[in-house]
Order: sequence, then structure tokens, then C-alpha cells
Amino acid sequence: MLAAAQLALNLHIPTEQAGRALLPVANRRETQGWRLYEAAVAGFYDATLSHQGWRVRGQSGIAWPMENPTPGLPAIMPGMTRDIVLERGDQRIIIDTKFTEIVSPGQYGNTTLKSANIYQLYAYLRSQEQPADLLSLHSSGVLLYPAIDARVDESATVQGHRIRFATVDLSAGTQTIRKQLLRIVEDRPIDSC
Repeated sequence: MLAAAQLALNLHIPTEQAGRALLPVANRRETQGWRLYEAAVAGFYDATLSHQGWRVRGQSGIAWPMENPTPGLPAIMPGMTRDIVLERGDQRIIIDTKFTEIVSPGQYGNTTLKSANIYQLYAYLRSQEQPADLLSLHSSGVLLYPAIDARVDESATVQGHRIRFATVDLSAGTQTIRKQLLRIVEDRPIDSC
């Protein structure tokens, strides 16, 4: 735990390349990498943005906006948990981290974004809409992946919500990773880092 905390504090990313420091072999299960990636991104934004007036929340749940559910539905309805929510002034950004490739083989031999991930972020954005919460009506969403075989930084507005699909190069130096993560919040292109 201390080694992980020191890595996060110093914004160091563990690699398998030879270096000055050694760490125990990481658990290679995909869920462990995903959790570490999500926690690192949330920790970065908390450490970097909270003193700039941003409110940073990691792992926050939202309820489905159900009306007239049958008696047994609430007990079996899965919850929704957003990875990271950033808020400041009139801006709300919901970031969903994915520790996998951003694109996958499509039905016709092309590569496409993963539709299940898009639907998940879309549900987060639309299900939290409430007329009394003006931020909820125009919040933006980001699907954030590590750059594996493709670097992507694309976006569109869907029913009043800007949705961005972006990758961060975790093999880059600390300052480059920092710039890439900040450009996501600033809504600036990542490629020019």
C-alpha cells in the first residue's frame, strides 16, 4: 500500500521496463488493472483540481429514475456507479474509465467503439437529468481508455450532452500524462501534447 501511495503521490506509472526501483509483481487480472487505473485517474484529478475550485467525486452511485416500479424490481435492479464526477461552476464532467482497448473489431471488418460502453455513459448522462439540477441537463461525459494500439480523441454532442472518447498514453512521461488528463477537463485536443 505504501508503494502504491508513493507512486500516486509522485505521479509515477509502473512499467515492466528496467529502472531504478523494483516493485512486487502486480496482479495481472484485468479487474485489478482497471481498479488501479480508475483510482489513479480519480486521485490525479482530486490532487490537481480540488484546490482550483473543482469538486471531485470518485465512485458515486445514481439511482434509476423509475416511476411505478413493481414491488420486486428495486431488489433486483442493478445500480449505476459513475467512476469520476468533476464539478465546478456551470460544468459537470462524468468520466468513465475503461482499462481495455478503445476500439474492437466491428461486424463488417472495420473497427468501432464499444457500444456497451457508450450505452453505459449515455445512461449515466440521461438518467441523472432533473429540471431542478441545471448541471444535469448539459453535463458532459468522457470514456477514458489507455492508449493501447490506437490513439483516439473524438467527440460529439448527443441530445445536449457532449460525449468524448479519448485515450491517454500511459507509456509517456509523467508531464505528458498530466497534460493529457488536464486537456480532457479543459476540452482541448490531447494530440498536441
